[in-house]
Amino acid sequence: MNWIELKITTTAEGIEPICDALYDLGITGVQISDKDDFKEFLENNRKYWDYVDEELEKLKEADSCITVYFGEDCEGKALLEAAKEAVLTLKYPETAFHERNVKDEDWSENWKQYFKPLEIGEKVLIVPEWEDVPESDRVKFIINPGMSFGTGSHESTKMCIEEIEKHIKNGDTILDLGCGSGILSVIALLLGAKEATAVDIDPMAVETAYQNLALNNLPKEIYHGFAGDITTDKDLCHKLSKGKSDIVLANIVADVIIALSGYVKDFMKDDGTFICSGIIAERTEEVVDALKKAELKVQNIRTMGEWSAVVCTKI
Repeated sequence: MNWIELKITTTAEGIEPICDALYDLGITGVQISDKDDFKEFLENNRKYWDYVDEELEKLKEADSCITVYFGEDCEGKALLEAAKEAVLTLKYPETAFHERNVKDEDWSENWKQYFKPLEIGEKVLIVPEWEDVPESDRVKFIINPGMSFGTGSHESTKMCIEEIEKHIKNGDTILDLGCGSGILSVIALLLGAKEATAVDIDPMAVETAYQNLALNNLPKEIYHGFAGDITTDKDLCHKLSKGKSDIVLANIVADVIIALSGYVKDFMKDDGTFICSGIIAERTEEVVDALKKAELKVQNIRTMGEWSAVVCTKI
């Protein structure tokens, strides 16, 4: 069946009375986007990004919106008209209707058509799980990132992978801070590392990393995932500092890299390397200053698009 999408834009105050009117008609499957909630979300999560995309910024001033779907048959069309009449009866200010026809699709799968095999650096080929693995001499990393974690296409991730290629040696140990989908640490294993530890504040990220480890036929025994925040979890911090790593990775954002810079040295072997990325270019100097204060020697700074990556060693 195809559907009719009805978006009802209103003020934040109009959300509740309009939803009540829809519920009275038996319409319970509603999607609500409240601009006030969105503003609060942005402000409470600033530490997780350096800037907000212009399109997202616009949403802060957008109307609150209720989205409902109706079947394109006679019964659905009748319910659609009844819903519009009920909302109009409220005479709520700044309320408007926006209709469009939509095809019956599996929306959760639709995005996959845009994620194709991707070559990065000189050695790596990233292949989504649902694609056939192409013939290639490159190391193939199979990934199912879900819709919440990295796929490797972002400039910051590309730079990290390219730097891993340059610095990794067979038998190295890896620490991946803010592991997300596990893309960096699993690729490091495929490139010759013998063991990897992955840390993320989101337990779902760690679970996704383990799933991608299995997709690449790597044994669970060589991968150690932890959910936690090293800046507040002393036990986790102690555990990581006991097992010094040859390469420490952090593809996060500037504020988080600055916050963890004072801990990184304790996680590295004396001849270890710290590769960090996810830094919006205009904040590169600020991050570099923090790394130097943390007694790390900056060996290389590179940029791609609007992003920077920094490679450090111990002083």
